[in-house]
Amino acid sequence: MSQWVYEYICVKRNVMNARILFLIILFLPIFSGYSTEDWGRTGHRATGEIAEKHLTKKARRAIKKLLNGESLALASTFADEIKSDPLFKPYGPWHYVNFPFEETYETYPKSEKGDIIVAINRCISILKDETSNNAIKAFHLKMLVHLMGDLHQPLHIGLAEDRGGNDFQVQWFSEGTNLHAVWDTKMIDSYKMSYTELASNRAQLSQAQLQAIQAGTVLDWMKESRELCKTIYAQSKVGDELRYEYMYLNMNLARTQLQKGGIRLAVILNQLFQ
Repeated sequence: MSQWVYEYICVKRNVMNARILFLIILFLPIFSGYSTEDWGRTGHRATGEIAEKHLTKKARRAIKKLLNGESLALASTFADEIKSDPLFKPYGPWHYVNFPFEETYETYPKSEKGDIIVAINRCISILKDETSNNAIKAFHLKMLVHLMGDLHQPLHIGLAEDRGGNDFQVQWFSEGTNLHAVWDTKMIDSYKMSYTELASNRAQLSQAQLQAIQAGTVLDWMKESRELCKTIYAQSKVGDELRYEYMYLNMNLARTQLQKGGIRLAVILNQLFQ
């Protein structure tokens, strides 16, 4: 089965079962096998909300039509929600890329299952393709919104040996967790802001600062997250007790990454729907 045909089947099945799937995720998470592997819902929605604020009018109209009125904030969690359906298992590797710190993305052997760079570029390609139908485009637009959030969560550009920090055990306010989860949800949840509050309280940027964030490519932005990942590992040890000091030192960085993810998502969307 070709990738195109497979994705078409996935989309058609998802359209038919969307409401059922949503109810399963909402009310039966313990049975779904779902596990958080990137920014939690609050973080992803904040990135989507920030992106909305940087869209051109033309892009906003086109996206609203393609998503049937759904906001980017709501669409941002779609790629995690579909993890509860085994049919979408091949999309799991789309959320990250892992390689040793002494290696580079360009030179290290690529996974045959794909990675976040391959996935983002595929989504862009599908959205550019005039022969793609709207169901396929809507599917890949939702994936793109989510993946641009993932790209800015530093542990998504991590190490295979600990699954991007998922096996890096630490304590968060005396409760066992892992380094990845701290950056996914623990800090943000402890910050006690909704996604709309996070989005509306983003840093005010000068035009020069905004342009600097908007500059570069997907690969450049991945490398930026990679350097942040190295810094996070350098200041972390297995078994660390992480509390208020860790939040004080790192929450502003997490907020900055959410903002950059939204701004850069808007850059791509404005180019796609110009």
